[in-house]
Order: sequence, then structure tokens, then C-alpha cells
Amino acid sequence: MSKCTGQINGRRISERIEELASISEPSDGVTRISFTKEFQAGQELVKKWMIESGMTVRIDNLNNMIGRYEGLNPIAPVLIIGSHLDTVIDGGRYDGVLGVISAIEIVTVLYENATRLEHPIEVIAFSDEEGVRFHTTFLGSKAVAGTFSEAMLELKDDAGISLAGVLQELGLQPHHYQTAAKRPKDVLGYLELHIEQGPTLETEALPCGIVSGIAGASRYSFKITGFAGHAGTVPVPLRQDALLGASELILEIERLTKQNAPIVATVGKLKVMPGACNVIPGEVVGTLDIRDTDTHRKNDVISSIFNAADEICERRNLTFHAELMLESAPTPCDDSIKAAIESAILANGIKPISLVSGAGHDAMEMANITKIGIIFVRCKKGISHNPEEFTSDKDMEIGAKVLLDTVIQLTVHDMN
Repeated sequence: MSKCTGQINGRRISERIEELASISEPSDGVTRISFTKEFQAGQELVKKWMIESGMTVRIDNLNNMIGRYEGLNPIAPVLIIGSHLDTVIDGGRYDGVLGVISAIEIVTVLYENATRLEHPIEVIAFSDEEGVRFHTTFLGSKAVAGTFSEAMLELKDDAGISLAGVLQELGLQPHHYQTAAKRPKDVLGYLELHIEQGPTLETEALPCGIVSGIAGASRYSFKITGFAGHAGTVPVPLRQDALLGASELILEIERLTKQNAPIVATVGKLKVMPGACNVIPGEVVGTLDIRDTDTHRKNDVISSIFNAADEICERRNLTFHAELMLESAPTPCDDSIKAAIESAILANGIKPISLVSGAGHDAMEMANITKIGIIFVRCKKGISHNPEEFTSDKDMEIGAKVLLDTVIQLTVHDMN
């Protein structure tokens, strides 16, 4: 497709990721929390690589770093490629970072080949995707997408320091956050390359795949109430055991999700009360997280789960109550960008596979202003947010080749 594609350097991607991973708080994995000195040091290193790749670099008022590689037509809409540099606590070295470094790699190849595309390219290293410090995700991409609000500046970290205060300490003007926003007419599209954070690509023996969309999520808290009693004196048929009711419900949730794949549901937290070894559980409080790209299917399964809960509790003389804690809509990827990614995957001799992202990404916010596309790269055992997170040099190189081929297609065949 382009003479540039054969010059992607997987070893260079890997070495840069390793160098960036060394910039971390002391931890078992990588801990580089937004707006800390470690984050700022990592940002400076990435800035150097951007400049070496022929980009001009600026920092916006939410501390996003933007490297721009000018196009033949500098006033043409810009193609944005992005991901994040922050990590969770004791995280891995590839989550987010692979997307930023791969984007720099493709610009490096274009620059080394003295190649300019019709449209400018901007590589954005978003300042805060994980939301660890201020307990709110996507702060950086919200600013670029124009969905950031003034109230978010008053968010406080665990030390009581506000987001506005942190940004001011960095020499930024947080109350001018609007200047970070892109106008939809100025953006051609948004691409993100990311490790899969799941086992599908490894199971299918494929190095990369096409993301069809990001699942919407519904999150509930629930409570099942029975009656606590003596573990040695109340006959089993007469018990109102809340934990047995919760156990039956959890198995029914598993059955319903298997029946309605690829929907996923997780009961991730349970609190059993009174929590004594010699007392029948009188109350169970838990959480239900359910995700799907098909809102109608998700709602149907939620309805089935709650109907099952009512039936189980009526039969066991228990009560059930649930409250919605979070609701996010699914984010579909653009058909034209998916087609370009598929073409690039085929050009690299790989079988195309479509995947749903159950995890959130900065692309969710960017979808508010432009068309989005996501490329997943295989990661070992699907492990992520963990020091054991791993992606091979070969897979990273293939992923970057696919990214470059996709970029060339999108800038040659204007999507607008």
C-alpha cells in the first residue's frame, strides 16, 4: 500500500515502552498517575520523541500533549491518533502507552521517508484516562471533545488538592479549558490503537483485530434481605437465607449472559451480613455490572435478571431491591474506518476479526465530535492493569503497520 509500511520498527516501539515504563513511582508494576512528577517526566520523554519525529508539540490547559505532523494541506481537517500515558496503581506498561508510541512510530516512518499526507496528523497523549487521582475518567479527552465542565475543576484528590490547583501548579490555565476543545469540522477522524485487554485475539491466534464498538454499561447495587438466625437451630427448609438467594441469582445471571452472548455481566462485590460463621446470613448487598453494544439486548437481559431475582426471592421468602448507579451508552465505531482497518489487516496477510471492547477508552469521548476507529493488539492471556501485561515486539510491529496503512487510506480517501 505504501513503501513506508515495511519500515515500522517493532524493536524501537518496544525500547521506547521499556524506557517509559522505568518512569514510575516505586511499585511492583508501573505507577504513573496523572499530573504527578512521574507523569510529567514521562510526558517530557514522549515530547522529545515527538520532536525527533518531525512534530511540533504543544500542551493544552488540561495537560494533554499534542504533537502535530503537518500535511500537504495545513488547513485540511486533522486526523487524530491518540491514547493515554497515565496508569493505574501497579499497572502494566502497554495499556494506553502502546497507542501513543505506535502513533509516534508511524509519524517517524513518514518523516524518515520525507512523506507528507494530504491531511495533518495530530498525536494526542491524553493526560488522564484512568481517573485514578481524581476518581473521574477521561478528563483529558473530555477537554478535547468539548464535554469537560467547569465543575470538574473542583474535583479533589485524596489529599484534598483540586484539579484546578494541580493544573495551576503546572503553569496551565485550567479555567481556559475550552481552548483545548476541537471543532468537529476541523477533525477528519480519530484512531486509537490499544492492547485488547482480553483473551480473544490470543485464542484466535491473531495479532490484531478491528473493534466494532465500545460496550455500554449499566451498573447496579442490589440488596437481598432475609432473616438472620442461629446456624445450629433453624432447620434448612425454614430458613430465609439471603446468601443462598444471592447465590442462586448469580448462577442465573451467568446462564442468561451465556444465552445472550456476547453480553457480559459481573457480580463483583458482595457483603454478607451479619457475617458470622454461626449465623444464617440475613442480608446480602452486592453490585451488578452488565455491558453490551446492543442496548435493547442489554435492557432485555437486565429485565430477565430482575424478574429472576423477584421469583427467587418470592420462593425463598426474601426481598430484593436494586438501584442504578451508572448508565453509559454504547459507542459504535465508524463503518468507513472499520473498512479501512479491515483492508489494512488483509494487506498484512491477517484474517480480519471483529471485537467488542468491554473496557472504556478515550475514543468514547472523541466520538462526540468525530468518527472513531479502534485497533486491538493481542496481549498475553488477556492480562491488563497488571504488572504481567505483555505484548510481543512482533505483534506491536504488525499493529503499527496496520495503523499506518489505515492512516494512509483515510487521508487519501477523504472520509468527509
